[in-house]
Amino acid sequence: MDLDQRVTTLRFLLRDGDTKITAAFDAVFTAAGIDVIKTPPQASRAKAFAERWVGRVRRDCIDRMLIVGERHLAAVLGE
Repeated sequence: MDLDQRVTTLRFLLRDGDTKITAAFDAVFTAAGIDVIKTPPQASRAKAFAERWVGRVRRDCIDRMLIVGERHLAAVLGE
């Protein structure tokens, strides 16, 4: 399932305030009806859930098998 198929189920985009992310990036999500929420500066706990999820996926899935493509990764994460 691609992002364009799931965009109707997404409500928020949580991101940090990195200067590499431009206003045009936010505009794409805002146009799709997704609220962009920036985490406060120097608030490490604000990203704790995302960091924990990424770490869990890496330990449980990605570090234990060779992912051969985007479709394979989507299938592994779907399981």
